[in-house]
Amino acid sequence: MPKHIQDLDVKGKRVFVRADYNVPLDSESKVTDDFRIQASLPTIEYLLKQGAAVILASHLGRPKGAVIPEMSLAPVAGCLAELVQAEVKFAPDCIGQEIEKLAADLQPGQILLLENLRFHAEETNNDSEFSKQLAALADVFVNDAFGTAHRAHASNVGITEHFQEKAAGFLLMKEIEFLVQAIESPQRPFTVVMGGSKVSGKIDLLKRLAEVADNILIGGGMAFTFLSAPPLNHNVGASLVEENRLQFASDVIDLCLSKGVNLVLPSDCIAGREISEDAKAQELPIRALEDDLMGLDIGRRTVKSFEEIIESSKTVLWNGPMGVFEVTPFQQGTQAIAQKLCEITKTGATTIVGGGDSAAALKKFGLAGCVTHTSTGGGASLELLSGIDLPAFEALKGAK
Repeated sequence: MPKHIQDLDVKGKRVFVRADYNVPLDSESKVTDDFRIQASLPTIEYLLKQGAAVILASHLGRPKGAVIPEMSLAPVAGCLAELVQAEVKFAPDCIGQEIEKLAADLQPGQILLLENLRFHAEETNNDSEFSKQLAALADVFVNDAFGTAHRAHASNVGITEHFQEKAAGFLLMKEIEFLVQAIESPQRPFTVVMGGSKVSGKIDLLKRLAEVADNILIGGGMAFTFLSAPPLNHNVGASLVEENRLQFASDVIDLCLSKGVNLVLPSDCIAGREISEDAKAQELPIRALEDDLMGLDIGRRTVKSFEEIIESSKTVLWNGPMGVFEVTPFQQGTQAIAQKLCEITKTGATTIVGGGDSAAALKKFGLAGCVTHTSTGGGASLELLSGIDLPAFEALKGAK
């Protein structure tokens, strides 16, 4: 394990903190969801209390090396200033003489937020010179950006070579501890609820979960690839099916059977001919799906069977919605699962939500904060749960 932030002596020092402020902005450049900013506060506040000056760095969006005003981190600086007691300064860039002076002049107890790292293509290229320029701004390095930990970029991997003192922040360590523990030593029964549109991207994860879970409940669009695969061979109408993943789905079904894992697929669904607020939704058994109907949510019978299994679980990992929850006619399944997770959390179960759309669903239904842990990283949480080493985490340990 790398050093923890509490292992560092930061008094009177400038600390470079790689945060993840890739947050949504509205048309007026206002932050519409400050979840990731809030998640970074324990690390920031700890460093300030210890007498450090904090230099924050992040990306926002995918500007691909171009300066795009709509992707400026300036709105984040404004939002952060409302959440902390300290003075928050904003730098017009992240490297260069002007920025070096701003960093050098920063006093203990002050915060400097750098402009979007990805305005420089060198960031995603993990450019060594760019890493060196970023490192020149501070004395100590702390990584607290779990959402980018699966990427080897200049600000989270290359930069570590230029610091003797480097550590993981509170958020990064919390994410690692929760997600690793979920796989390696969960309280049982351990139930996994998987959803989302596609099987692709979750292949390694599903294989690993089939080795450790007691129950795997599959909803969302990905369920129809499993339902179409041998030995089930269901007709699923116009529902999303990844033809090139049918054999993989069959292999997962066989693996679950051989391991004694209870794999549960939808028996009914909410179907429609279009995805819109005005869509005419029909509740049907899977076998009754007609050729022009798409399954767009799990049905009530499936919800009930999923809820009963979740109710008796001690650990639940949820990744991916049960349907097109952004559209009212197809949100009920996702909302029901979210509510059930909140209920069992109150009775002592450990509930972990794997970021991305699942976290967005919690927020939509007014349930944010009601589960044990909501990950700030979608792709990073999937890779960590799949057993893949995260480059940024390995870099903190000194590994190449």
